[in-house]
Amino acid sequence: MLTLAAVLLLLCPDAGMAYGHVPLPKPRPVEAPAAATPPSAEEADQQPGDSEPPAAAAKPEPKPAPQLSACRLALTEQIAIAPSIPDIHGAGGCGGEDLVRLEAVVLPDHSRVAVKPAAILRCAMASELTHWIRDDMAPLAARLGSKLADLDNFDSFECRGRNRVVGAKLSEHGRANAIDVRGLKLANGATISLTDRAASREVRETVLVSLCARFTTVLGPGSDWYHEDHVHLDLAQRRGGYRICQWNVWDPLPVVAPLLPAERPEEAPPRAVAVRAEEGAAPAAPQQDAAPAEAEPQPEAEPAPAETAKPVPQATKKRREHRRL
Repeated sequence: MLTLAAVLLLLCPDAGMAYGHVPLPKPRPVEAPAAATPPSAEEADQQPGDSEPPAAAAKPEPKPAPQLSACRLALTEQIAIAPSIPDIHGAGGCGGEDLVRLEAVVLPDHSRVAVKPAAILRCAMASELTHWIRDDMAPLAARLGSKLADLDNFDSFECRGRNRVVGAKLSEHGRANAIDVRGLKLANGATISLTDRAASREVRETVLVSLCARFTTVLGPGSDWYHEDHVHLDLAQRRGGYRICQWNVWDPLPVVAPLLPAERPEEAPPRAVAVRAEEGAAPAAPQQDAAPAEAEPQPEAEPAPAETAKPVPQATKKRREHRRL
């Protein structure tokens, strides 16, 4: 029977349907597209319309480097050692942008003038100070027979009011737009002091002219008692381009104070000495150094007539008695 059924199946394939046999599918062609993989459990739970989860967390893009100002591009290491520092935004408007830390000024011969201590300034202020040292002070030091070595920085950026007065208007120091200078040290050990009366007047006047030509504010001795030992410099912008230059180049103090009396010359006659007469003491004899001149006889003074007593009014007597009470 089995042999007969197999023969009938080969001769008539449709006959197998009668016996409950299902034909096998044909093999998949090579050029057919790949079968879709079944979705994972996470994909199966995802609702329709939901976006697909990212494959990996994207890294934040780095911030672009800030654009350098024209001042920053010009203030190269060939003329100054002044690295940039972050902007400062303090309370009450303190701080500023485009800031540098001026550490030294490079002269044309490549020598350096150290700024002690280093000054925190806006780039424009640092640039003007640098050119003042290179173009004005370096030639002055050469005329004095030496070279610049240090700049004495008394104060630069400081968040405070003017003259450190509480409640005063914000100083240009608080905007990093000012510097206080006391002097410049030379390589031979000498110093160009800006406020020393004993220093050369010609040198101090030369410094004064150069500073007032470059900076919008120059305050030194004579401006107020806050600036007697240093000179304040800033680039404050005012209406109409108004500038302030207040600095008195004082002369040296006299060796002898003019209020003291002059010394008595040797040929002057001796001074008469008054001696108080004590009880029982003989009067001092006059000095015999100089012959006394003969006294001219004086006319006898006539005695003054005695004033006649005037009667006192009764009302005046009562007032006097009332005062005594």
